[in-house]
Amino acid sequence: MLKGKLITLEGIDGTGKSSIAKMLRTKFPEAVFTMEPTHSWIGEAVRRSIGSDTDPLAELFLFVADHAEHIARVIRPALRDEKLVISDRYSDSRYAYQGATLSHTFDNAMEWLQSIHNGWTIVPDLTILLTIDPGIAVSRCGIRGEHTKFEKIEFLRIVQENYLKLAEKEPQRFVIVDAGAELEVVARKVESAIRGFLTANL
Repeated sequence: MLKGKLITLEGIDGTGKSSIAKMLRTKFPEAVFTMEPTHSWIGEAVRRSIGSDTDPLAELFLFVADHAEHIARVIRPALRDEKLVISDRYSDSRYAYQGATLSHTFDNAMEWLQSIHNGWTIVPDLTILLTIDPGIAVSRCGIRGEHTKFEKIEFLRIVQENYLKLAEKEPQRFVIVDAGAELEVVARKVESAIRGFLTANL
């Protein structure tokens, strides 16, 4: 039985998710911080696919392989040791992003994506969903100089809609935080949501 807690940070590119994850390290020093794509060789293959014109279905299975490795090597062992795990992106990123890239390939793409994870993925105990106007998100990505094929306004709009659909289906798991404010303000809201969850689940 897995006695630890898995908390995930989700949202479209440009929400400040990774910066907030770094800020949380000082607030939860005992937690295991991790991310997807991982830093394994599979995760590096995922990053290469993001920067290329890789077929969307092939790209999906790279993401899925990285997720499986992440669970086996990091998530499951930490949860068995009763650790708090905080992951910058996790399975919901796949459902939202690949749900968009594969929307013309499969009917009900998000449902299909969830079905291929059934039986082996570990569902998060809490997911913090950061939301923002996609136009602002793209502007932030431009400032970082990190535009990829995923960082286009209309695409991110669809992805965010997918995230919100996921949150609507599992309101008990998701906490939605407006990421349009100053980063420090958003980080405090995220920290508060995590502490509230942990207090309620002692």
